[in-house]
Amino acid sequence: MSDTFVDALEALDPLTPEPKPPVPPQKPPRRLPYMAYEHQQQITRLCVRCGLLLMQYGAESATVADLCRRLGLALGLASVECGIAFNGITITTIYNHRCITTLRASTTHAINVNIIVQIQRIVLDLESMPVTSTLEHATHRFDEIDRTTYPTKLVAVMVGSSCACFAYLAGGDIAVCAVTFIAAMMGFSLRQWLAKNHFNPFIAALVSACFGSLFASMALLLGLGNDPHIAIASSVLWLVPSFPLINSLSDMLKSYMNIGIGRFMFVIVLTLSSCIGIVLSLLLLNIDHWGVG
Repeated sequence: MSDTFVDALEALDPLTPEPKPPVPPQKPPRRLPYMAYEHQQQITRLCVRCGLLLMQYGAESATVADLCRRLGLALGLASVECGIAFNGITITTIYNHRCITTLRASTTHAINVNIIVQIQRIVLDLESMPVTSTLEHATHRFDEIDRTTYPTKLVAVMVGSSCACFAYLAGGDIAVCAVTFIAAMMGFSLRQWLAKNHFNPFIAALVSACFGSLFASMALLLGLGNDPHIAIASSVLWLVPSFPLINSLSDMLKSYMNIGIGRFMFVIVLTLSSCIGIVLSLLLLNIDHWGVG
């Protein structure tokens, strides 16, 4: 037999093993430049500080995870993993197969978009630097974050004005708008005082809703204005937790189910507390026909 015929028979024989392709030589794993354990530990603490500030002042979960990861990469880390819960955040940094994990608890749930914007600008500035950003510079930028807010009295006046405008749009006259303005301003001021003294947010919402509704209900008892019922409804509109509700829905749509459901339940309980405060004020004044013209 010819060599060509023999080769063809061997190819048809099922017992003949198929030739394996040559295995390309494996490259050694790429290692990043040396970084001391203490240096990685400090970067990890700064990343968890960044995430904690974002969570405490109302940022959505996708923004928290993205900015923490980008901050770690800008400071020279290989990877940053972020785990977010309603009352805490966990950060794991990875560098040359070395992992450091830290956990921080989040107890404050305030809203300050100015701080969120400042952190975004810090991360953008660190990413735009031509070389890896220094940890000292990044820490200094976080220490210099402006935490000032509008004066409480000014915010109370604006809250009262917005509720009074809504009462006017609902058909209330000057007397109804004036009662709504004072009731909303006093209720908001009371809630700010309770929050400053570290009261439970649900108790603060209940007490401030009850206090504001009590004052607004006086217009119904005294017969002030063309429709006093408008003042009772409009004076507590500032208690609607719209910002946490939007964040909760955004988190659930972006697959952050745990914190999304937690924020949604926070909104539900906060709204329930406000409703209990309103009903309690109506019961105290023996008003059983609210909403009936």
